[in-house]
Order: sequence, then structure tokens, then C-alpha cells
Amino acid sequence: MRILILEDDPWIATDLQSILETEGHEVVDSLGSLDEAYRHLDDEFDCALLDIDVIGGKSFGVAEALIERRIPFVFVSASRPCDLPQALRQVTFVAKPFEERALLQSVEHLTVNRLPC
Repeated sequence: MRILILEDDPWIATDLQSILETEGHEVVDSLGSLDEAYRHLDDEFDCALLDIDVIGGKSFGVAEALIERRIPFVFVSASRPCDLPQALRQVTFVAKPFEERALLQSVEHLTVNRLPC
């Protein structure tokens, strides 16, 4: 899968990219801010991993834009799932610090379903 990462911590972004690429996925871009994310919404990618708190605010607007475009995604965040707006609580949530296995299972779930979880 071609995956977009929105993560403002460069160490975590590099870790995510390494895990995904080891499994044969292609990371098309690793973005650190909301401004960057909004500029890249029309790029070609199959799914996304979104941190919630990034440079510029919370990624909820990006998540809603991805839903409108029918692009699946997973939240990967240190925030709590109960902090999500009600409309986004059905989305798969991987808590930081994440386990590699949990992250890969969430991406595999996207591959199978091709819809936000």
C-alpha cells in the first residue's frame, strides 16, 4: 500500500516509515503539520496514519477530509480515544507508544476493508 504519514515527531515518523517499508509498503510522504497535510490531500495514496496533535493543531479536519475522499486511515496518537469527536470514534486508534504488531494489524485491516475503521 501507498501510505501517507502525518506525524510531527521526526523520530516517530522515521520509526513508522521503517516498520511499514519493512513490510513492503511504500511511504509516499511523511508530513509534520496540518498545513502540509492539507496541501497533500489530493496526492495519490491508499491510506494514512494520523497523529492527532501535530504542528498547527489537531488532525480532525484532515481525518474528515479523508473520510469524504473515502481514503482509509488510522489514528496513531498519545491522545486518548475518548478525546476524539463523536463522529471519529469509529476510526481505528493505535495508542502511543505503539507496538509494531498492533500498528501492522491496523494497516492490514485497512488493506482488507479499504474504508475507515
